[in-house]
Amino acid sequence: MTPLQMSAITPLEAVVLIFVLGCALITAVLRDVLGVIIASAAYSLGVAVIWVILQAPDVALTEAAVGAGVTTLLFLLTIVKTVRPSDERRLELPSPRSALVTVAFVAVLALTVPAMPAIGGGPVVDSAVTEYYLDNAYEETEVNNVVTAVLAAYRGFDTLGEAVVVFSAGVAVLLVLRQEVFA
Repeated sequence: MTPLQMSAITPLEAVVLIFVLGCALITAVLRDVLGVIIASAAYSLGVAVIWVILQAPDVALTEAAVGAGVTTLLFLLTIVKTVRPSDERRLELPSPRSALVTVAFVAVLALTVPAMPAIGGGPVVDSAVTEYYLDNAYEETEVNNVVTAVLAAYRGFDTLGEAVVVFSAGVAVLLVLRQEVFA
């Protein structure tokens, strides 16, 4: 199988994809703020599962922690501090123009799917740097996973910076929660 051939979607992948698309649709159509926050959190968890299926657990963990965890918590704290009108629980369809733009955008994105390589089908970018990492990662780092070797060894300072950003966001949320408890 060449990298440009699509592999068949498994039933699990189809269910997760339908779940994510359903959550996105519910988030866009529902007008209840709490319902939108819950649907958005479910969407983020579904996307995290998709990242796991795509064999990117580091991205999945970040999506689950930041997308479903920290963001949801901040949204919930926001609605606790605000007042909700009593007639918010209704569905409102988007305008025809918005629906047309959204459908066109999704169609353009869908056209790019056949160009994606199959999972595990080989390097996405065929360059000397990619070949170097694939050929030398284990010998130089003694890490079995090439992605982990690149993130931890070759791009360690970049990964450290990303970890500092995620840690700082977590500390900020804890500080907000602490103020909420003692306020």
